[in-house]
Amino acid sequence: MRVLVTGHRGYIGTVLTKVLANTRFDVVGVDTDLYKGCDFGRISDDVPSFDTDIRDIEFADLVSFDAVVHLAALTDDSVTLDAGLIHEINHTATIRLAECCRKAGVSRFIFASSCSVYGRSAQKTVCEDSPVEPIGPYAASKLRCEQDLRRLAGGGFAPVMMRNATVYGASPRLRMDIVVNDFVASAVARGRITMRTAGGAWRPFVHVEDLARVYAAVLMAPDDLVAGQIFNVNPQDDNYRIAHVADLVAEQIPPTTWTASDAVFDERSYRVDGSKLLATLPQFRYRWSLNVGIRQLRNALSGTGVTPGEWRSDRYRRSLRLQKLIEAGRLSRDLRLTETAAA
Repeated sequence: MRVLVTGHRGYIGTVLTKVLANTRFDVVGVDTDLYKGCDFGRISDDVPSFDTDIRDIEFADLVSFDAVVHLAALTDDSVTLDAGLIHEINHTATIRLAECCRKAGVSRFIFASSCSVYGRSAQKTVCEDSPVEPIGPYAASKLRCEQDLRRLAGGGFAPVMMRNATVYGASPRLRMDIVVNDFVASAVARGRITMRTAGGAWRPFVHVEDLARVYAAVLMAPDDLVAGQIFNVNPQDDNYRIAHVADLVAEQIPPTTWTASDAVFDERSYRVDGSKLLATLPQFRYRWSLNVGIRQLRNALSGTGVTPGEWRSDRYRRSLRLQKLIEAGRLSRDLRLTETAAA
């Protein structure tokens, strides 16, 4: 199977392409590589790719592929980015890409959605049929994509919507602006964790390697099992309060301490049921637990001697990197590479 991975040089993409290649997929990537130089380890050059903005991909670019895994997106609700731009890249470009895939005969379209579409839920756990209440433009764009992709399903086109839990774990393009990675890096670099909220909100978590393995399993699954379906992607027991995550990190990286900010309320809180995916793909097994993933990150970061300055830097924080590229004139306000960057 020939698979195109959008955003293949990102945090998830650099892990996913390796997993897919090891599973004998014929993998090609597409990425404008905005985070070039933001490496944590060695980036593989083995994946053939083309440097095209996902807003500019055309029908002709897709005719040789059997499947597309669509990861590329703006990853958070950064105050430095206009909500309209988030909608343009995360929703409009996604649906345009899907329509091109349908026209080109690409049968499988795996969309990286997010459990953040649940917003704040009073339910004990939420499943794929639970009410959704996205908070912020990022989550709203993901939900709109799900709705529009399901309308496109049929006629040989099989979209699958993957609601990813909060991802963590080591990657060649490591991010430290996501909660577990942030906490571990802060503990290694400073010996303390400073939470921006009270820490009472619930989140589901999935290791980046397990996430990649799930995507590989869905690519191989028959259409009648997965086409048009939404799946929560998280191990059954990996729902934690943010304060509990801080406790687990402190236990594994002594003598780390942590503090919370009672003045800030986290609107998003949800516990997620991932049983539908496991029932659909009964041979799949998650390999990572949060405790083991914390140890992996601790060992990786301790080995590099990460400093407080590096931990806070734009090298590992996506919105800071985009802001720096804009200020340097290498990226326009609509996040297109400028002639300065091309030179």
